[in-house]
Amino acid sequence: MATGKINVSVDNIFPLIKKFLYSDHEIFLRELISNATDATLKLKHLSSIGEAKVEYGNPLIEIKVDKEGKKLHIIDQGLGMTEEEIKKYINEVAFSGAEEFLDKYKDAGKDAGIIGHFGLGFYSAFMVADKVEIITKSFKDEPAVHWSCDGSPEFSIEKSEKEDRGTEIVLHIADDSTEFLEEGRITELLTKYNKFMPIPIKFGTKTETLPKPEGAKEEDPAPTQEVDNIINNPTPAWTKQPADLKDEDYNSFYRELYPMQFEEPLFHIHLNVDYPFNLTGILYFPKLTNDLSVQRDKIQLYQNQVFVTDNVEGIVPEFLTMLRGVIDSPDIPLNVSRSYLQADGAVKKISSYITRKVADKLSSLFKNNREEFESKWNDIKIVIEYGMLSEEKFFEKADKFALFPTVDGKFYTFDEMKEALKDKQTDKDDKLVVLYASDKEAQHSYIEAAKNKGYEVLLMDSPIISHLMQKLETSKENISFARVDADHLDNLIKKDEAQISKLSDEEKESLKTKLEEVITDKGYTIQLEAMDSDSAPFIITEPEFMRRMKEMQQSGGGGMFGMGNMPEMYNLIVNTNNELVGEILNTKTAKKRERLINQSLDLARLSKGLLKGEELTNFIKRSYDMVK
Repeated sequence: MATGKINVSVDNIFPLIKKFLYSDHEIFLRELISNATDATLKLKHLSSIGEAKVEYGNPLIEIKVDKEGKKLHIIDQGLGMTEEEIKKYINEVAFSGAEEFLDKYKDAGKDAGIIGHFGLGFYSAFMVADKVEIITKSFKDEPAVHWSCDGSPEFSIEKSEKEDRGTEIVLHIADDSTEFLEEGRITELLTKYNKFMPIPIKFGTKTETLPKPEGAKEEDPAPTQEVDNIINNPTPAWTKQPADLKDEDYNSFYRELYPMQFEEPLFHIHLNVDYPFNLTGILYFPKLTNDLSVQRDKIQLYQNQVFVTDNVEGIVPEFLTMLRGVIDSPDIPLNVSRSYLQADGAVKKISSYITRKVADKLSSLFKNNREEFESKWNDIKIVIEYGMLSEEKFFEKADKFALFPTVDGKFYTFDEMKEALKDKQTDKDDKLVVLYASDKEAQHSYIEAAKNKGYEVLLMDSPIISHLMQKLETSKENISFARVDADHLDNLIKKDEAQISKLSDEEKESLKTKLEEVITDKGYTIQLEAMDSDSAPFIITEPEFMRRMKEMQQSGGGGMFGMGNMPEMYNLIVNTNNELVGEILNTKTAKKRERLINQSLDLARLSKGLLKGEELTNFIKRSYDMVK
């Protein structure tokens, strides 16, 4: 028997591993299975080129739990190791300096991603084991080897009686890690990290029902047999070529990823690139709600079919984190910090590629079947609008497929909208004014008033639409957006088409004085305007700029404008051509005038959704009194 000391720069490497990686200690199984997978795939390669004169066969990786003996076994049928290879790859822990290790991780705790980053994958075993054994036999014609270490730098190495090619790792589980002797816990980890590993992983057996033999009676039980319980799918959909997959294959894989998701995805995007980086994957557009907070962390990141994380921030553009699916890239390290990701050139290229690929797919879907694309718009618009706001390159491409629906169910692209509105919705300065509603029900009366004048009203109801309109107004020429209940509709009418007021200037002055005597609320700015006689006597609007700034505050953008809490300010538009307004002006009784003004104002407030609580109760009571 030979003994020796593992060649590390600091004697206390094992306590460091245990301490600094404890919050991530479950990944030991991922690391050891990854090593077993690498050993098996390397053997496959060597046998295919004739360097390994062995039968590759159908190898698998087996996990065994010995609860009574407090041992966990990871067994592969891969390359195996010779005694020299054990000394080279196990006894010399190679990382870039103990001082760097200590400096980098002395205060790290939870976010210390050093496994893999420092080549310590095998040593993650010591996070959960107080003794680790390796029993291995190389594919080369050399004796099997038994290596053992008790968690100190001391090790022993001797010959073994193992006859089969491959490696068995035996973990003597520590008293503080006995959870890893529970079958349920191991199943959970295998499902989380190794569900799509490229080599079959066996964990126990399962009972399989066989067909009844010919001539068996109905009451006879069907025969059964014990078969290997393979917990992974070695050939998931993203590893295949798109030409080899049908829609049902993509949908089936979606259900495999998200077994509790009952709705089918709207469509998918298959990613496949090998230059200037390697990346494969499948992204799915699910049906989305307007709630941006509940959609995230559904994309799974893999490295060579090994699960890494479902927090893909920094790799996938932020607006696409609402999608679902898988991204697999060997160019992304298994363990990296967020600051590393943000600075890494390859990661930035991956992010740009994904953005471009998604934009091209959306453009293709729109071009090939516009009707179907329109039918799915409400379910995908939040991603597209968010992308237009946050990614300039996506914004540039979105002109081809971003839609602007109307309240009547028509859909325009941006260029189509400009063409449709240019002759009927320009202001006094010939700037195109796009009217829109954010709530068809609440703004119904305003929508109808606009439609009666022949105006087109868009339906723009996502929570970030104020931000997007701001961007469109600054990046597109000669266009502005106004909500249908904001600045008054008749701003759109050119001077030579304007309505003529039935009131003289003197009558207008008198009317305004009488209105101001009754309406003392400083939140209302009274404006007299000549409109169609059948338009409402009082209309409440909100200045578009003020309302939009408030909306941007509520959706998280207010701080950047330094606006603070913005006051409630409204315009009270009084139609000087309405018959009721004429009666308010000419009535002889102050009490009647006050009643008419208050009732008309409350009706306008009710239409705007501003009448609530005690004021609403008083309005209803007053209305009943008037009816009586």
